[in-house]
Amino acid sequence: MKVLMFGWEFPPHITGGLGTACFGLTNAMMKQGIEVIFVVPKAYGDENQEAVRLVNCEDILLDIRQEIYKPYWNALSYVEINSNLLPYQSEEEYYQIINESRNQGTNFQERLFSEKYHFSGGYGKTLYEEVERYSLIAATIAQQTDFDIIHAHDWLTYKAGIEAKRISGKPLAIHVHATEFDRSGENVNSHVYGIEKYGMDNADRIICVSNLTRDIVINKYGQPAEKVLTVHNGIEQPALKSIKKQKAVKEKVVTFLGRVTFQKGPEYFVEAAYKVLQKNSNVRFVLAGSGDLLNKTIQRVAQLGISDRFHFTGFLKGEEVDRMFSESDVYVMPSVSEPFGISPLEAVRSDVPVIISRQSGVSEILENALKVDFWDIDAMADAIYAMLHYETLPKMFVRDGKKEIEYISWDKAASLVKKIYEELI
Repeated sequence: MKVLMFGWEFPPHITGGLGTACFGLTNAMMKQGIEVIFVVPKAYGDENQEAVRLVNCEDILLDIRQEIYKPYWNALSYVEINSNLLPYQSEEEYYQIINESRNQGTNFQERLFSEKYHFSGGYGKTLYEEVERYSLIAATIAQQTDFDIIHAHDWLTYKAGIEAKRISGKPLAIHVHATEFDRSGENVNSHVYGIEKYGMDNADRIICVSNLTRDIVINKYGQPAEKVLTVHNGIEQPALKSIKKQKAVKEKVVTFLGRVTFQKGPEYFVEAAYKVLQKNSNVRFVLAGSGDLLNKTIQRVAQLGISDRFHFTGFLKGEEVDRMFSESDVYVMPSVSEPFGISPLEAVRSDVPVIISRQSGVSEILENALKVDFWDIDAMADAIYAMLHYETLPKMFVRDGKKEIEYISWDKAASLVKKIYEELI
């Protein structure tokens, strides 16, 4: 079985859990005998391709005059005046190309319509443009590639999956790792919501990472329940071992690890930390991550007068995350709305007890954790205090948690996804 899979990132170039999930799932799929052709907007050359054949969109020559793109042009009803006329080129550069072509007697149409696009590979100000270009290139790849089914991860790739489906006639499964309601609460970005709903409406199956996400997809996006299935994420099992603590400080360390955004609830972590420090000042708190609320969070820490107890590391990945866990005594995930949340599993794997919000997908399958409502700062502070001061409590959660996560595997997730594929094919 061959899968044409669209994703926006792949390790080691990741910004969060999406790339980690794609890597874990595709590795497990290889064991199931599934061949994965994984398409990314930008490849860097150092990606692990043991389990996938990575396709770099920047290597694909796109000729917009081909028959397959006629529906795209027919559906195009507007032109943004300030948009680049060619990828990342200014109006001045555009006219320079035309003039050069005329002067040299060349056919400038070849240069206008036959392009290799360049992608930032990130989440910058040209993101919407890159999503559209990515979907165009998906049509070319689908036309040139042999596969049985299409799998698209998150809203950035839904249009690409739909284009591939239109060209090939093959079934499309989309994977919902998060929704706009998770990222923005009720203040949703209507453009992103529209792309998400467009993807869901055109998918043959919708795979959600938790029942929490499944409920949002059904109730907020109007999808039929029978079309929406839950497949919980997993964790890499070979690394299950005791991690040697490498503490650089004598005090107990409480860690937040994630994007510093509304969705992840960093402000609740800070307020709970303040309450803990009123009872015990001999604790250090680490906020590891970056995001739009970072400056506001730093300011709040200063206002509370606890800056000497707080450390801001910036974004961590790979071995940096492992090192952070080796320094930690407690891990807290106070997410406002967390579709899944792999980091608590990684913490337990590293012998770190965890406190997680009930508003998280991982809370559906991880029993050995203290669970609180994200908004209940008093309960969160009490949970942190208990983990730090009652020696048997964290030991119990780590011991039983490590046994539990042996059954929360990517192999199990891949097996369920394979069944979905077989039903569609």
